[in-house]
Amino acid sequence: MEDIAGPFRASEAVRAGRITRGRVAGPGVRRLFPNVHALAGQVAAADDLAGRAREAVLYVRGEPPVVGGHAAAELLGAGCGPATVPVDLVVGRRRLRPRPGLRLHQDVLAADEVVAVEDVLVTSALRTAWDLVRRLGDPVERVVALDALARVGGFAPEELLVLGESRPGSRGWRRVAPAVARADPRAGSPPETRMRLGLTDEGVPPAVPQVQVFDDDGWFVGRVDLGWEEVEVAADYQGDHHRTDREQWRRDQARFAALAAAGWLVLPCTALDLRFPHAFAVRVKAALSTRGR
Repeated sequence: MEDIAGPFRASEAVRAGRITRGRVAGPGVRRLFPNVHALAGQVAAADDLAGRAREAVLYVRGEPPVVGGHAAAELLGAGCGPATVPVDLVVGRRRLRPRPGLRLHQDVLAADEVVAVEDVLVTSALRTAWDLVRRLGDPVERVVALDALARVGGFAPEELLVLGESRPGSRGWRRVAPAVARADPRAGSPPETRMRLGLTDEGVPPAVPQVQVFDDDGWFVGRVDLGWEEVEVAADYQGDHHRTDREQWRRDQARFAALAAAGWLVLPCTALDLRFPHAFAVRVKAALSTRGR
């Protein structure tokens, strides 16, 4: 009997001689869904959205389901939401019993709306954006999803409007145009989009995402998340790893010093600033004012 890696359908594994019924029922194997199991040490963690998606697809027999929503974004390399959200599965016209940790959608996808990521079918970046923008309740998170998926998928946000014209009356379609109007896929990460929107909502003048800074001799100095180029002011998101990873911290300090030498004023933004953007916006406005804007 061979060792089993990853989730498996118990009935198929037993029939193939890969595992015994006794072992399936034993303490070393975890039941994930009906007929879907994994060895106890191989179960995806609650915050491993991609891993949970790979487990979830085995729940649907017959024609493979298509992973959608935030799980699809994660598998596409555009993770943009909480890692603990349920896995969305598009199951066609089949009626299946809902299960904890799953959201099942009865929908029929066009051929160009499905792509393969390794051995898993997922909704395309454009279709995933269409679904998330219509479904998400938070207007900021709609733009976050659109920015991330447009960047990875290489499509213009306006393509969602074209898609919407072919599907008038789709649930949530009125949310699409406002999200497209605020989207900017140049953002390098979801926190950068949240920072940009938080500042503009507080009345800060628009900035340019991912500005490349050069010195007077034309040498590349560094890149900043948001820049007001005419006054050489920047806002730069600093996630926890910028603080806890010593090597990252050293690189950041060297970059900030080089930017300062080039005449730039860089304001770091933390997760706390994203939660309470007003205070950060006040600091940015003050910096812009001192630089003549």
